[in-house]
Amino acid sequence: MDSLINHPVIITVFTIVIIAMLLLDLGVLNKKSHAISNKEAAFWSVLWISLAMGFSAIIYKYMGFEKFAQFQGAYWIEKALSVDNLFVFILVFGYFNVAKESQHKVLFWGVLGALIFRAIFIFSGVWILNYTYLPEMTLFGYDVKINYLLTIFGIILIVAGFKSWFSHSEDDGDKDFSKSPGSKLVHKFFKVSTKFDGDKFFTIENGVKMATPLLVVVTIIEFTDLLFAVDSIPAIFAIAPDDPFILYTSNIFAILGLRSLYFLLANFMYMFSRLHYGLALILGFIGVKMIIAPFIHISSLTSLLVVGSVLVISVIWSLLFPIKK
Repeated sequence: MDSLINHPVIITVFTIVIIAMLLLDLGVLNKKSHAISNKEAAFWSVLWISLAMGFSAIIYKYMGFEKFAQFQGAYWIEKALSVDNLFVFILVFGYFNVAKESQHKVLFWGVLGALIFRAIFIFSGVWILNYTYLPEMTLFGYDVKINYLLTIFGIILIVAGFKSWFSHSEDDGDKDFSKSPGSKLVHKFFKVSTKFDGDKFFTIENGVKMATPLLVVVTIIEFTDLLFAVDSIPAIFAIAPDDPFILYTSNIFAILGLRSLYFLLANFMYMFSRLHYGLALILGFIGVKMIIAPFIHISSLTSLLVVGSVLVISVIWSLLFPIKK
């Protein structure tokens, strides 16, 4: 099957765009920490989505509709799950009273960590999948070759969907983030100051070098993303289990747009108050798709239409019947 790795032009375009945008973001536009306005956040959100859509158009031109649909499906699944993860970011920033001027820096370094960890998870995951197929057998009248790891992923996603339906990130509103694994890790290796020092991760107090609460926050964000990947990575494996580059590129475009989306939506979360119901249905659908894949093939186009329809209905439902909390 055709894979993105066989198209060096596309990979080159992806690499150049990502590196250029990161350098522009870190080195030019945000050399000095500042509060991100709704206008600036909207511009960057539209830009990142436009870049993702433009890249998918290149995939369509060189690789055809099937790979285009795979990219789109994986992108919007990751995007939807990312929006739900923003609730946790809001709670963490609120718990530690992180200044708006410093939040962009925290999210930037969180994204860089995600770039590395997602590459490890996706490429190692696809490699492992090749070694987890059971010998071909006959079940229910079908000659099937079952991948037990994908079946396990499917069960995990169904359970995650069930939990998402009956719970929500707002339930963590009273959570003590100072006792989270990320916070404990920083306190284990550094003395931590009780005061912020601008957007610095380290400061000097009474001649002693100490970590600031901002380092604690960015570490918690990194751990949060790792936990978040437990749901999102298996979900996108159902879309293109044999093409890690499709999965990684779609994942990275979705994650890189997360920071601007956070600042844009932080004051408009009521628009997504019902999103967790939609995510529950999406996770359940993808989980079922994984389990029945050896018997019934659900096309990438069908998956894309289901995911897109559920997301649209969830947002409309949220707007018509918002949860005020």
